[in-house]
Amino acid sequence: MGLKMYKPITPGLRSSSSLDNSHLTRKRPERRLRSILAKRSGRNTTGHVTVRHQGARQKRYYREVDWKREDKDIFGKVEAIEYDPNRSANLALVKYPDGYKKYIVAPEGLIVGQMVGAGETAPLVPGNVLPLTNIPVGSAIHNLEIVPGKGGQMVRSAGTSAVIMGFEEAYALVKLPSGEIRRFKNACRATLGQVGNAEWKNVNFGKAGRRRRMGIRPTVRGTAQNPRSHPHGGGEGRSGEGMHPKTPWGKSARGNRTRLKMKYSHKLIVQRRK
Repeated sequence: MGLKMYKPITPGLRSSSSLDNSHLTRKRPERRLRSILAKRSGRNTTGHVTVRHQGARQKRYYREVDWKREDKDIFGKVEAIEYDPNRSANLALVKYPDGYKKYIVAPEGLIVGQMVGAGETAPLVPGNVLPLTNIPVGSAIHNLEIVPGKGGQMVRSAGTSAVIMGFEEAYALVKLPSGEIRRFKNACRATLGQVGNAEWKNVNFGKAGRRRRMGIRPTVRGTAQNPRSHPHGGGEGRSGEGMHPKTPWGKSARGNRTRLKMKYSHKLIVQRRK
């Protein structure tokens, strides 16, 4: 898998690229595991914009992903590896012996026909789920639980992986993609391997139209706006941001710490990210 480059026969194709998805299975998403994703365009229930720069995207189906992988010591066969428009990673469709099918995040190296499962005795191969205490030090993991049994919540985007650094008493020390080293309970479970589709971050979209179809609207610089629209606005010519950059709502924009001083997870962090 890699990137596809295009000849610049139009201005929008110049320097643009896309993912080579020839390895993906050409099929529609599983009917029982899909639902239409409602368009909210960044609005809340009263119609007010709460998230800027969203709107006017293509119709999408949401695929229901199995984050918990609760079927212990039951192995399923990978039937397909599919594209998912709602996340950067690809999905793998797994069929279990009882006939049920479930989606999981496809790790790097997973192929159609491979058997994957969960449990304390599962083999140490990408795609299998084990408790942290059963995974060797130095192993790459993803889809990591924060609370045992709640399902994977961390390290789920394309190309990411965490590394088990060691163990101390009831905790495992895990180095996250940000560089932070954090304690997780030994009973927390994770999936072996690195999330696939690592080339996703290198895609050059080439033109604004591709982003608009994804539901991403233009972002206007604050210095180009009016004074009533943004704290950076106004002035003669290119006046810049000034000494104290601000958000559109007047709060400090750069350099200030936003982490809560009394956050519950302070005691779990061994080393902050750089």
